[in-house]
Amino acid sequence: MSNYYRPGGFGFSFFPPVIKNLLIINGAVFFLQLIMQGLTFQGIPGAILLDHWFALNPIGNNFQVWQLITYQFMHGSFSHILFNMFALWMFGIEIENMWGSKKFFYYYLLCGVVAGLFQIFLTPLLTGLAAPTIGASGAIYGVLIAFGVVFPNRYIFLYFFIPIKAKYLIAFMILIEFFAISPGSNVAHLAHLGGALAGFIYILLDKNTDAAIKHIFKRSSFKVKKPYNPFGGISDAFKHKDEDVQEARFYEVKDDDHEDKKGEISQEDIDKILDKISQSGYQNLTEKEKKILFEASKKMK
Repeated sequence: MSNYYRPGGFGFSFFPPVIKNLLIINGAVFFLQLIMQGLTFQGIPGAILLDHWFALNPIGNNFQVWQLITYQFMHGSFSHILFNMFALWMFGIEIENMWGSKKFFYYYLLCGVVAGLFQIFLTPLLTGLAAPTIGASGAIYGVLIAFGVVFPNRYIFLYFFIPIKAKYLIAFMILIEFFAISPGSNVAHLAHLGGALAGFIYILLDKNTDAAIKHIFKRSSFKVKKPYNPFGGISDAFKHKDEDVQEARFYEVKDDDHEDKKGEISQEDIDKILDKISQSGYQNLTEKEKKILFEASKKMK
């Protein structure tokens, strides 16, 4: 099966699968944290037990390997989870639709893990602080970097009425994180920077997206004139962004070109072609597959 999300319906099902499940899991864990605040186990508050085993603890203070994953789904307050999940929804939907769910999921977790490593190894050295860390912010900064690279000239409304290009807004946010590093801060700024750096390096090493780097500070194929619409990229689920994208050509398709004896294009044929595009790109389709895809698009119109 293809890892590309094909939207169908409205409501919560409108979200691509990884974004939807991340929202659900983060919400459920936060609800569990609220419940545990009112419980005690042998005199120990439940919230402390959660932090002890699942927050990202400093090296030498009950650090466990699995905490590099579990800390990403815990949050310290309603505003904390609200802004993280809002950013995930706003910037992550089009990235998941473009990359596919499997790739986006691994990318998200990788950024969170690297953010955690930055926090436990660099924060004690640079700030002298060593405390448990929770939050998805490191992974979210990785998503921000991906959006800024893939859609550098996309306009975003700052405070809902100030339009600013994504590449400038996200670069400004990264600079703020650099200057905000201080011994007295209780915000994991180094984790944010670690997630952003992990995302940037991932994209540089990824052959399917590294071409976008060249377009950040110049006119690019990703440039759009309309303000950012968080639902506008759903159609990208049917596309594969690649530096070797080829233009579709017009074909006269005959009935005997199809495997269907009646000369009709089956949904199974279309699904197989879409799966192939998601795995290897449009340029690797055979002439027959391109003809089938072109004929199917004409019928849809």
